[in-house]
Amino acid sequence: MKTLWRQTCSFPPAVRLLMANQFAINLAFYMLMPYLAAHLSGSLGLAAWAVGLVLGVRNFSQQGMFLIGGTIADRYGYKAPIMVGCLLRTLGFGLLGWVDNLPALIAASAATGFAGALFNPAVRAYLAAEAGDRRVDAFATFNVYYQAGMLLGPLVGLALLAADFRLVCTVAAAIFAGLTVLQWRALPVRQGESADSAPDNVLAQWRTIVANRPFLLFATAMIGSYVLTFQVYLALPLAATNALGPRGTWATSGLFVVSAVVAVVGQLQLTDWAKKRWSPAQALVRGLTAMGLAFLPLALTPPDATAAVLAALVAAVALLAIGSAVVYPFEMDTVVTLSGNRLVATHYGLYNTVSGLGITVGNLATGALWDFATRHDALWLAWCTLTATGLACATSIAALARRGLLTVRREPRLAPA
Repeated sequence: MKTLWRQTCSFPPAVRLLMANQFAINLAFYMLMPYLAAHLSGSLGLAAWAVGLVLGVRNFSQQGMFLIGGTIADRYGYKAPIMVGCLLRTLGFGLLGWVDNLPALIAASAATGFAGALFNPAVRAYLAAEAGDRRVDAFATFNVYYQAGMLLGPLVGLALLAADFRLVCTVAAAIFAGLTVLQWRALPVRQGESADSAPDNVLAQWRTIVANRPFLLFATAMIGSYVLTFQVYLALPLAATNALGPRGTWATSGLFVVSAVVAVVGQLQLTDWAKKRWSPAQALVRGLTAMGLAFLPLALTPPDATAAVLAALVAAVALLAIGSAVVYPFEMDTVVTLSGNRLVATHYGLYNTVSGLGITVGNLATGALWDFATRHDALWLAWCTLTATGLACATSIAALARRGLLTVRREPRLAPA
């Protein structure tokens, strides 16, 4: 904690505020969202398709709108989208607890999703601009607060849920209301370095990003890393349920805790260690390799050996978290490098959209492969495929680095209006 405190205090006030802001955002989000499906299907009695629709609308309105959010941030400054995003979450979370008809629930879900699309690119672009040459350290510290919010949110939500789901929603909405006021009062107005020279219209702005070939290659190469990270929600819980039956739910909760604790405790040390020994490209390649190898113990473990599967699951989650912690700050820094420090929020927006689409396709493929492997008693095939995905990502990044596409700062040509 002392190291985290010293590191946090070494940054400008705006950066410290953004870190505290992200902790509170994740705290409020994860105290509500893990329990929303149960509320919709249980307390409100919605059919499974309706529950899926509400949750799907939230995911689409966030992942599908990141590019819009980044575009707005680059054109109008970073502060306004952060404030409006927090305000939308206030309204959306408040509605989720107090409405019971499907149209209102869909509207609330869309508001909460679009809120994330507004403030996520803006926060990261603001952080990168304020941190300057210390971007890697800033994103590493930022990730500690991000993961801490994810860790504590479900625990706080569970405690409040003992009283009423409406209380969970009300408290979450109150946190976002407080954040809205805090950003309004304390967060300085900040424009990106390219704001004055941005293209005259949005389409030209987007053409500028699409013309940045190194950035697009990097975003594509990193898709697999997001598919691997998402397996904490998909393949790993399925494996826990296969091995432990009904107790698999408790094991899954434990895996989330292990993942978050590794990131919170080890992020700063891992980043410092990697910075001293590796170039950014080497850190990315080796972190991605670790993420892929995380699934190898499960491929080598007999699925009917319960204790061995549980040990392999813990090892997989820990190694996956370590690899992700190594990758994240260098990944975020590389996006800024490839943007040439121009239209940074729009680059982050498109990057998040590409990764979100990749997660969707990757999850469909992983689910289909899991069903096939289960029918043929060959779960090792699913784990080996995930390992191969991580190694393919690492190989792709290494190839881009050898061609000089990750280290040369390129100024993207602004497309004509």
